[in-house]
This record gives sequence, C-alpha cells and structure tokens, in this order.
Amino acid sequence: MAFVRRRRRVRKCKMCSMKIDYIDYKDTNFLSDFVNERGKIVPKRINGNCAKHQRMVRQAIQRARHMALIPFTRDV
Repeated sequence: MAFVRRRRRVRKCKMCSMKIDYIDYKDTNFLSDFVNERGKIVPKRINGNCAKHQRMVRQAIQRARHMALIPFTRDV
C-alpha cells in the first residue's frame, strides 16, 4: 500500500502583506478573526500568521480580555 503525501498549502501572513506593525487591542472586529467560536485563540498553522504577528495577536487578545472587551470563553 503506497503512501501519498499531501503537500500543505503555504499560507501567506495577511498582516505582512498589509504591512501591519501594531495590532490594537481595542479593535475587537479585527481580533475576532483570530478567535474561534469557543473563545480560544486560533493557532498560526490554521490562520496562516507568521510568528511575529501571531505573538502580536496573542498579546492584543490577552489585553482585550483583561479590559473585558472580548470574553475569555464562550459557552455553547
């Protein structure tokens, strides 16, 4: 039985293409793209961020959570 390896599609960081250098924690509409329906931060292998921008997203989401702009969890 032969193994067929699937090539992963390389995702481009959309924030690098938009040349974003700071993510504002008060922009909850932008941050909601990086949070799933349960309120968890989506990993970079799924959303396609580079490591630099994923750290900025994580920090902005944590700041927004502490300021009660977005919830820590959402019960379904």
